[in-house]
Amino acid sequence: MNDFMKQIGNLGIIPVVKIDRAADAVPLAKALMDGGLPVAEVTFRTEAAGEAIAAMCSAYPEMLVGAGTVLTTEQVDNALKAGAKFIVSPGLNPKVVSYCKEIGVPIIPGVNNPSQIEQALELGLEVVKFFPAEASGGLAMIKAMSAPYGNLMFMPTGGISASNLKSYLDFGKVLACGGSWMVKGDMINAGDFAGITALTKEAVRGMLGFGVKHIGINSEDETEAKKTADLFATIFGFDIHEIPISYFCGTGVEVMKYDGEGRLGHIAVATNYMDRAIAYLERKGIALDYDSITRDEKGNIKLIYLKQDFGGFAVHLARW
Repeated sequence: MNDFMKQIGNLGIIPVVKIDRAADAVPLAKALMDGGLPVAEVTFRTEAAGEAIAAMCSAYPEMLVGAGTVLTTEQVDNALKAGAKFIVSPGLNPKVVSYCKEIGVPIIPGVNNPSQIEQALELGLEVVKFFPAEASGGLAMIKAMSAPYGNLMFMPTGGISASNLKSYLDFGKVLACGGSWMVKGDMINAGDFAGITALTKEAVRGMLGFGVKHIGINSEDETEAKKTADLFATIFGFDIHEIPISYFCGTGVEVMKYDGEGRLGHIAVATNYMDRAIAYLERKGIALDYDSITRDEKGNIKLIYLKQDFGGFAVHLARW
């Protein structure tokens, strides 16, 4: 998969935006940036779309701004002239797809049946939009259709909300989800950009699902670790599970058999999606210790430490 599509996957959520007034473009872009989603698919359904894309790209060049509801090659040209970095279409038009591939712009066309998927594969596509997602059978339909088609990835759009986002993203063939629940048209028209920022933050928090998984306590040696673990068992009745490097007391406390990471110990912060969480932290300027990475048997990241100290505790990401 190319770097652009990996970037889309690491974002996880693609806000689908309908802008009626170009003057709303920059404050909307700021609201999305402040909310933790530096990306927008601006639909080409309004007269203001081109001007809005240009304004967003000028104000926030680091933002990934694309054009949606693109139906013709002329609209592709207009979108690119405005600064769009990718194209999304509601259906699969071979002429538009071929044109985008010819000029080297990423395109994610819409499909909702196996015949269209086979057309997409014939055109050399790796990612398609599943649209309208919920009306076309939702996640069950994606699972049923994706089985015969190898590594093809889907970006479901249409009916995606905070309540069903995670169920889609949990499926390995879903690259990201398009949605408009955090950028509703009435909120944009009312100038409620603070509300959009709040909904965007909520969407990102819900997707990443950060939470404390356990706290690790450093020990001088195994004897001291055993005494500490026994205290948790005696006083609180925690079950003790021994592994080579530590004792787990219940699920929330890990007593290290040695003086481990951090002056006092470590805190494991779990997330729903490691790659998306790492990309999110990097966008926020948080330094990560890539030498600390451990992986599972499939090569997926299980653990990575932040370089920053938290009150004497080292912090690492882990999976739920």
